[in-house]
Amino acid sequence: MRAKATWWKTAIGLVLTAFMLFPVYWMVNVSFTRDRDMRKTPPYWFPVHGTLEGYRAVVDQQLPYLGTSLLVGLGTVVLTVVLSAPAGYSLAKLRPRGGGVLSFVLLIAQMIPGVIMAMGFYAIYLSLGILDSAAGLIVADSTIAVPFGVLIFTAFMSTIPEELVQAARTDGAGTARTFWSIVMPVSRNATVTVSLFAFLWAWSDFVFASTLDGGGTREPITLGIYHYIGNNNQQWNAIMATAVVASIPATVLLILAQRYVSAGVTAGAVKD
Repeated sequence: MRAKATWWKTAIGLVLTAFMLFPVYWMVNVSFTRDRDMRKTPPYWFPVHGTLEGYRAVVDQQLPYLGTSLLVGLGTVVLTVVLSAPAGYSLAKLRPRGGGVLSFVLLIAQMIPGVIMAMGFYAIYLSLGILDSAAGLIVADSTIAVPFGVLIFTAFMSTIPEELVQAARTDGAGTARTFWSIVMPVSRNATVTVSLFAFLWAWSDFVFASTLDGGGTREPITLGIYHYIGNNNQQWNAIMATAVVASIPATVLLILAQRYVSAGVTAGAVKD
């Protein structure tokens, strides 16, 4: 009876899911479709005469952009974790003076529009002569990820039992040793969550990339797709193939990290 009463909810969920995923399906379909077949009316719902021309164009023209995005994404992850994890530990366990004010400031920092920050970075980078650099993009993208990371680490580390920290201190471990050997291993799920979102923000960034682009060669894949559309607006299979390839790293990371994101941070940390 219960299954019969809820079948329509499942059906609605499947319909809505298919509706939301249709653009992704169409992107993949077009990436394998020949240019002349795209002008068919009605269009092919499946790549009847499939081609890999679009993916060959990705290999020939888009690999440098993908390499830059990968470098910027990984660099943003490292810088974000290095800065936000100790800050979160300090706010959660050391409780310094003004910690509440700092948490509020971090929350406010996330509300600042990215375009405003991009213009500030442009003025600074122009004076320093570091426009169109991977390091500049890493620092810029980290300004969005670090406040989020501090808040997540603070929330996760606040739930770590004090017994773990006190036991480490009883054994003679200092603050740094306790943080590195006790707190960080227990905060694995928080680290994965922060790293995932930091990478996704850097990978999909367009505002910072377009604003801090000085016309050089260090451009991420978002600018690669943008330039490709402007220069080859008739080769839609290549454009969609680029979008498919650019979506693969984010999709793989989301699939691999979802169980860590949803898991409890202290699950199994303390045994009865």
